[in-house]
Amino acid sequence: MARRQSAQLELALPEEAPVEPQPSAPVRRARSKPEARSSWRERARFWLLAAGTVLLVFGAIALVYRLDQFLASNSHFVLPGSMEDHPNLSIRGLDHASSTQVLAVFARDFGRSVYLLPLAERRRALLAIEWVRDAAVGRRWPNRVEVKIVERVPVAFAMLPQPGTAYYKVALVDDDGALLEPPPRAAFTLPVLYGLSAVQPVAARRDRVRQTLDMIREVRAYAGQISEINTADPDNMGITYSVQDRVVRLMLGNRHYLPRLQNFLGHYAEISRRLPRARVFDLRLDDRITALDGAPHGK
Repeated sequence: MARRQSAQLELALPEEAPVEPQPSAPVRRARSKPEARSSWRERARFWLLAAGTVLLVFGAIALVYRLDQFLASNSHFVLPGSMEDHPNLSIRGLDHASSTQVLAVFARDFGRSVYLLPLAERRRALLAIEWVRDAAVGRRWPNRVEVKIVERVPVAFAMLPQPGTAYYKVALVDDDGALLEPPPRAAFTLPVLYGLSAVQPVAARRDRVRQTLDMIREVRAYAGQISEINTADPDNMGITYSVQDRVVRLMLGNRHYLPRLQNFLGHYAEISRRLPRARVFDLRLDDRITALDGAPHGK
């Protein structure tokens, strides 16, 4: 018997490529009933809060409107009187300023609620009045108005040149350079100031007035003998000074007013003896006194 031969079958299988993992699709998890109920409650709470806020805002607007109408129209808040008789309009600090002009500022407010009174506008109108330096306006409920006036304080008479003439107009001036009409029946003891004019900028007048006040403060022990001051040249202040039985004009420059004046007075006896007719002296040089209408006088 022939031997049976066994045959082996070899199969060559191709190598398998590595399989890349595919991104898994998100799995939507069904929301549980408790979570869905909580989300609904949050939305409901939000809309209820929004509706409540809107109602509150509209309610506040309506309340403010009704209050505004009440304050503007109720007779309890009406300012009584007129420009001739004004029992509930109190004005303090009024001396030289025109009372007629001050009352005219409030003419349209009589018979109306003080709630409608525009405080800032009324204050601006008061500040436009000549003698008023500052003002305050306030309501006093239910139907009163209080006004406090701070008037300007004049520091000198200002001799204002009149164009085309040799005449001067007399005005008053304060330390801000504001020109003031002299009030009737008012007496002031003030120096007379030249070198100002109505056409000068207010800032220029203010600087000259304040320089004058600085000079007066420095020579205050002798200020009673000064009758006129000239600031036409701020670098050379001039004064009219009474010494013994003589009136002289002294040029003091723009500093060292007191030592220059004292130096002149210390040598006045000799000056009077040597230059009896001299009336104008330049004191700006520290080592000499110059008579502008006479010969120089050494120290």
